[in-house]
Amino acid sequence: MDVYLLDGTYELFRHHFALPSHVTGDNREVAATRGVLGSVLGMLESGVTHVGVATDHVIESFRNGMWPGYKTSAGVDPRLLEQFPLLEEALEAMGVVVWPMVELEADDALAAAAAIASGSQDVERVYICTPDKDLGQCVQAERVVQLNRRTRVVLDEAGILAKFGVAPGSIPDYLALVGDSADGYPGLPGWGARSAAAVLARWPRFESFPPDCAAWNVDARYAERLCRTFAAERDLAYLFRDLATLRSDERLFDSVEALRWSGPRPLFAGVARQLEAPQLAERAQGVALVRGSAG
Repeated sequence: MDVYLLDGTYELFRHHFALPSHVTGDNREVAATRGVLGSVLGMLESGVTHVGVATDHVIESFRNGMWPGYKTSAGVDPRLLEQFPLLEEALEAMGVVVWPMVELEADDALAAAAAIASGSQDVERVYICTPDKDLGQCVQAERVVQLNRRTRVVLDEAGILAKFGVAPGSIPDYLALVGDSADGYPGLPGWGARSAAAVLARWPRFESFPPDCAAWNVDARYAERLCRTFAAERDLAYLFRDLATLRSDERLFDSVEALRWSGPRPLFAGVARQLEAPQLAERAQGVALVRGSAG
């Protein structure tokens, strides 16, 4: 079997900006929620059997206490923020496993779920469905891959190496050096994608960097200057790497069978009506009937 793990936060943002507004009779903006539900149903209709969705129930996480510039909900459209609990409720009613994260982030949940699923002999491949760079650290050979559902690009370990110039295990170090504007930390001065890749290709983790800058004879411009910058900003580099390192030890489920979709719950029809999209319930029921799992 294949397991699909969706970044619900990314999906909600993506659909919010891609779809026209839809305000229900009780004055609720629901367009993004309807869009994500329809997208997940499309996966089920295509034959996906095991799926889980992680969301940032609260945008802020423990990382905000580590770095003052880390991403927050400030500036996010309130109409979008209000749809997070709505989406979580609707997905659960549709029979999809949801992990609403509060202290940790959705990305941490995806990493944890991928670690559990990849440990099952019944799983052929795990698809982590998000374009977020930090999830590249979870890719394992061709068994755990990253899927951008919008572009349909799949990145296995070779794909991560081709895209970033570093192996999956070096992604946290890479992001610490170059920064991640989406998450709100800048990286180290003077370090760019090419220089970080060149250095990490030879020394994959900070701990293996030579302490003597004269030894930095790598194919990177201003290698000695980069070395001195790293030495001067060592504490910051390790802090940024900690920010970029996903926490994958949460026990979200015990068996991948917990992710098997077995049809919508009876209350989903009512949820779909509240969203003014009764066709969603009809589609879910249709898939369940085909699979013999209709309630």
